[in-house]
Amino acid sequence: MKHLQLKTKEFVQKATNEERIVACKKFKWIGYTHAKKILNIMDDFLTYPKSHRMPNLLLVGDSNNGKTAILSKFNQLHLAYIDEDTSRLINPVLMIQAPPEPDEKRFYNAILEKLFAPYRTSEKIESRYIRVKNLLIDLKTKVLIIDEIHHVLAGSPMRQRTFLNVIKHLSNDLQIPLICAGTNLAFNAIQSDQQLANRFEPRVLPRWNNDLELKRLLLSFEKLLPLKEESNLIDNNLVTKILALSDGLIGEIAKILELSSIMAIQLGIEKINKSLIDQIDYTPPQNRKRRFIA
Repeated sequence: MKHLQLKTKEFVQKATNEERIVACKKFKWIGYTHAKKILNIMDDFLTYPKSHRMPNLLLVGDSNNGKTAILSKFNQLHLAYIDEDTSRLINPVLMIQAPPEPDEKRFYNAILEKLFAPYRTSEKIESRYIRVKNLLIDLKTKVLIIDEIHHVLAGSPMRQRTFLNVIKHLSNDLQIPLICAGTNLAFNAIQSDQQLANRFEPRVLPRWNNDLELKRLLLSFEKLLPLKEESNLIDNNLVTKILALSDGLIGEIAKILELSSIMAIQLGIEKINKSLIDQIDYTPPQNRKRRFIA
């Protein structure tokens, strides 16, 4: 089992088939080149000196192409902790999801809920804002992440402008960087406010192509999949097959490998091949809409 990393190899040697199937379903972080570059940018934000114009990042990409995974990884790397010198709780990174529509109250509620801070439905907007601001100052929050920012477009143009002004105002008051992420519509949401557009550096997560980067990704996956035999996922036939089915989306690639690994264990084949992939219960993203309509 030289194809496996040491930790995975030791697990496979001791685990039952049922345990290995559960392991197949668990999320696997792969630090591919583009993800590492984005994480480095976000890491720089943590030490950026306060100023009237803080750097901001807009992470854009298709659904299921790794945006939330990168944000979650960054968040996990900078979890809340207790300062040993002051015994105070420090929360350097706060990650929330944008409300389903541009609503100021829901935005503040999302932050308060994430911080386990109580609030009353009757509490005025001004009071909520002050509490949110003071909480983030007390917790020494250095970066605010807002995922699914394209939800802004679900409201009227007036509500969109109001919500974007809220985000801008909070960032200005706290003097901390913002990281927003969403589908390609997110770019339109931010671009609708000229001041915000000038402050956000857009970073696009492209779909995967049949190149060296994809082969590196598949090789990394193979080291983590709990299979006893080598699949040689970088074989051109397998690469082409996986890429075509996944439509170049990393979330879909992961799902194909998950389902294939489970079937390989169940059938006792212990490796992924082209014939096995043909047998899994998987509908490519480009076919799902047609299947639903049919």
